[in-house]
Amino acid sequence: MTNPLLETWETPFGLPPFDRIEDAHFAPAIEAAMVEGLAEVELIAINPEPPTFENTIEGLMRTGASLDRVLGVFYNLAGADSTDAREEIMREFSPKLAAHSAAIYGNQALFSRIEQVWLARDALDLTPEKARVLMLTHRGFVRAGAALMGGDAARMKEIKGRLATLGTQFGQNLLADERDWQRALSEDELEGLPGFVINAVRAAGKERGAGGPVLTLSRSVIVPFLQFCPNRALREEAWRAWVARGENGGKTDNRDVAAEILGLRHERAQLLGYDDFASYKLETEMAKTPDAVRGLLMEVWEPAKARALEDAALLEERMRADGVNGPLQAWDWRYYSEARRREEFALNEAELKPYLQLERMIEAAFSCAHRLFGLAFKPLDVPLYHGDARAWEVTRDGQHVAVFVGDYFARASKRSGAWCSTMRSQRKFPDVQGPIVVNICNFAKGDPALLSYDDARTLFHEFGHALHQMLSDVSYEMISGTSVARDFVELPSQLYEHWLEVPEVLQEFATHADTGEPMPREMLDKVLAAATYDMGFQTVEYVASALVDLAFHEGEPPADPMSEQTRVLTDLGLPQAIVMRHATPHFAHVFTGDGYSSGYYSYMWSEVMDADAFEAFEEAGGAFDAEMAEKLERFILSAGGSEEADVLYTKFRGRMPGVEALLKGRGLAA
Repeated sequence: MTNPLLETWETPFGLPPFDRIEDAHFAPAIEAAMVEGLAEVELIAINPEPPTFENTIEGLMRTGASLDRVLGVFYNLAGADSTDAREEIMREFSPKLAAHSAAIYGNQALFSRIEQVWLARDALDLTPEKARVLMLTHRGFVRAGAALMGGDAARMKEIKGRLATLGTQFGQNLLADERDWQRALSEDELEGLPGFVINAVRAAGKERGAGGPVLTLSRSVIVPFLQFCPNRALREEAWRAWVARGENGGKTDNRDVAAEILGLRHERAQLLGYDDFASYKLETEMAKTPDAVRGLLMEVWEPAKARALEDAALLEERMRADGVNGPLQAWDWRYYSEARRREEFALNEAELKPYLQLERMIEAAFSCAHRLFGLAFKPLDVPLYHGDARAWEVTRDGQHVAVFVGDYFARASKRSGAWCSTMRSQRKFPDVQGPIVVNICNFAKGDPALLSYDDARTLFHEFGHALHQMLSDVSYEMISGTSVARDFVELPSQLYEHWLEVPEVLQEFATHADTGEPMPREMLDKVLAAATYDMGFQTVEYVASALVDLAFHEGEPPADPMSEQTRVLTDLGLPQAIVMRHATPHFAHVFTGDGYSSGYYSYMWSEVMDADAFEAFEEAGGAFDAEMAEKLERFILSAGGSEEADVLYTKFRGRMPGVEALLKGRGLAA
């Protein structure tokens, strides 16, 4: 049969032909593309010509195009619309793809050519961008183990294959626990819930064919349920199911998986000559060392914990006033915190949500991008992988920039959370390609779909990542868009969240779902005043997770990660009614791949910069200052990984920031 994944796509903007792609196409396409890719690499390795930047480094950039294209489609579908067949393909090909990568990085003839170009770099008269690409290529091969020989090289290959299998297993176990748990709700159990929560559980029941409302473990459903459900026993039941993901025993339990991953990462780092995995991982980040990471996190931990303990005492008073004795528990926090917020700010999320329509918030994100960067968004009528997904052509001054795909609603086939990915990254070499950028979210369906303020912030956050991809303007894909240090990659996304809080943006786009009236100024003022409300809780649950992640990867790996988690949290004095944002068995950031391993701190590292960067706009002409927007695009968004992150930020701001702007922005400054 013909395989559309292996054809040239004669489609608008080179989009994947989703109306022709079937699950049966993926395995043969991946197999064929791997064979083709290795053959392309081997031609470079055996080239009799002396190695040059052009025939070796740029030659390498030309290889693997078919595999990149196939995997760009597959991985997007595997995360956003999983099926049994796609999960089986993931399990089958994760170790095969790891072996494929190991074969490239372990090709001694290829590495010898790269090494020769590297040693001759000073005589090559390379442009700064080419010099950067050469450095990253050489460093990437060394860090992947290309210089290892004999038994060490063989063991590295084994470790990579096993880690790929385990990361896939961890993610699929988590998805299974999230997909399989549901709690039917009686009509009596809906009492006291606001309309948007009732609509969400009814929609979840309909999506799952349950014949009535059901509670699921989707964050967009369970968090508001915990905020508003007056039934304490039901809150506890729901909360316990939510935090037990990945540790329910049986075949989906992730505790042993996490332990094996940590042990293999440590061994991998030691094979490469590092003391531990944290030292290996952080060497290429802005932070550089575990001590620098811990220093930042502890600067924030103490004021955040102090605020959280103050808040806990106030919430416990409210609980006692309800006639509930005993200490405040984790399943009580959101409920009593929401009640306190309603009282202190006269701000009721049930009254706020109708002003935060999904469609209007998408318009708001687009409008800000137009005002800042001149981008325009035109809906596209093209086949996509799911009925919920939508596409827009992105242009500037009439010229094509990118295709943007938004997939916003929660469903059982989609893994939890929110993320930005690409089906094609920006590049000019070997050919000019407009990127295809995807934002995935997990919002509750409704008619119309209404967002919480946190949901709206998530939408802006992921769109900030999308802008980093769409506005990238470099020659080589390996330094394109979000291909930057992990603790720098969250700067554009977290910075873009600030535009949601610009009063003129909310006044224009926060309009009531029924009346069309703009959000009243009084409510807008309350929203902005409450922006740092409950920040002690939010900061503590995040920093606790980041410190546990760091402890897992520094020094000898723990034989029992759960015991190590308990030790770290006990030493920190984690308030009794707060848990980690991501406990070990469902810490997907850290265990489904290496991306955020020993790097979960990076959100806060980037936040130091994003708070300072938005201050730059405020110090200039305001949120839409044209000169600052131009500098943001030139030095951050378009530059990708073409220079070191601290160099790029200093070019934008004139200096590196301190933690003061972050503490001020979170309302935690003394």
